[in-house]
Parts: sequence; C-alpha cells; structure tokens
Amino acid sequence: MKQRIITGLLLVALLAALLWAPGWFVALVMLICVGFATWEEYHALGLAGHRAVSWPAWVVLGGSVPLTLAFGASMIVPLMAIALLIMAVQILWREKPDLIDLAISVMPILTVVLPGLCLVAISLTGQKAVEVVLLCLVFAVPLLGDTMALFIGSAVGGKKLCPAVSPHKTVAGAIAGLGGSLLAAMIICGIAQIACNAETLAKLPSWWIYLILGLAGGCVGQVGDLFASLVKRHSGIKDFSNLFPGHGGMLDRLDSVLFMAVLVFCYRTFMI
Repeated sequence: MKQRIITGLLLVALLAALLWAPGWFVALVMLICVGFATWEEYHALGLAGHRAVSWPAWVVLGGSVPLTLAFGASMIVPLMAIALLIMAVQILWREKPDLIDLAISVMPILTVVLPGLCLVAISLTGQKAVEVVLLCLVFAVPLLGDTMALFIGSAVGGKKLCPAVSPHKTVAGAIAGLGGSLLAAMIICGIAQIACNAETLAKLPSWWIYLILGLAGGCVGQVGDLFASLVKRHSGIKDFSNLFPGHGGMLDRLDSVLFMAVLVFCYRTFMI
C-alpha cells in the first residue's frame, strides 16, 4: 500500500505540472499515454487467444493530433469510421473470417482509442484556463472516486458490488466513490470561481453542471473500472502491465479516466 501511495502522489504531481504546458504538448503526452493503454488492451486480448487487427488503431492515434489541430474535433468521427472499415475488410478477406476477431479488434477502438481522442480534443480546446478546468474534471472526478472507494470500501466491507467481475469491490466502496467524485467536481468548481476571471467563467460550467458531471462521472468511471476488470479476468491477468509500481499498467490508471473523458468531451462539444 505504501508503494501504491507514493507512486500515486508522484503521478498526481506530474499531471499537475503537465496541465500548464502548451495545449499541443499536453495532447501529445496524452496521445502517448493512450497509445500505451491501447497496446495493453490488445496485448491482453492476444493473451486470451484472439487474433485482433490492431494496426488501424495506431494510424488513427498517429493522425489525431495534427488532424484535430487542423480541422477540429469533428475529425474524430471519420477517423473512427476509417479504422473500423479497414478492420472489417482485413478480417473479411482472411482465409477463415471470424466475427469474434472483428468484435475483439473493434473493442479497444471503442473503449480506449475513442475516449483517448476525446482526451486529445479536450487538450486542444484553445483556451488554456478552460482546458485546465476540463482536464482537472477528467482526472480528478474518477481518481478521487477511486481513492475513496478503495479506502472506505476496504474499511467497511459488506455486500459485493459485482463479484463475478471484481470480487473485491463493495457497494459501500461504490457509494463512497460517488461521494468522492462529487466532492472532486465541487472542489474544482470552487477553485475555478476563485481563480478565473469573468470572461473565463462564462465559458465554464454552472455549479449544477459540475454537480451533474461529478455524479455522472463517478458512475461512468466505475463502469470503466469494472470493464477493465472484465478484460483482465477474460485474459487471465492481474494487471495490464507493471509500468507503475503498485498500480499496474497505463490502462489500470486510465480505465475510469477514459470513460470520464467521453463525458466531458460531450459537455465541451454541446454546451460550450
């Protein structure tokens, strides 16, 4: 547990420093992290015996930053469509086409690459203060929720949340996690109210939007965590890799964050 806490604090410090870098640099770092997470999921699925087509995912990730800078976040849809079409064509022309292989090829695109592109788009918002607040929501809401769920769930115990997927998660931990996610959103709301000028505040969520993002983000973050657990259970592994001591791999750290990124991206697209 000590190693886990130390590694977690170092990651938080690095993230806090990164948020103030230029948007293109933040997007590039996020892209590298999503690339690690994508490889980890494809690798895990390969260990389970699946023959996935993964190279279109790398083409999409490689083109996402320049294309988003040039044409905006609207490029996400055609990029995803092209990747899915290429995967379908390649598997259809195999000697023994398998629908399961197509589904497995597509799954990391939908659960890692698409949320990763949402994260890249948020990093390229173009208004630094707005970008920082939105990225803080993306990371703080699920991470504080995870932390509260871990400590309170371990201390209280009780009824299991989803024992077939993750035998250690409890209902008490899930409720505490929602409380932590809501707290994180409202803390960010308070800091934004103090630190941002009126022009920036006009482009940021109202307090009740923070409330919704906190609660909804807590829910989708826990779903993302459970989904990652399901993939690991299917593949017969404990962690996606050993990249972070005490925390596992990149996807072990980003599973809930990626699902939250989609939620914040939708807010950014339709509300700002």
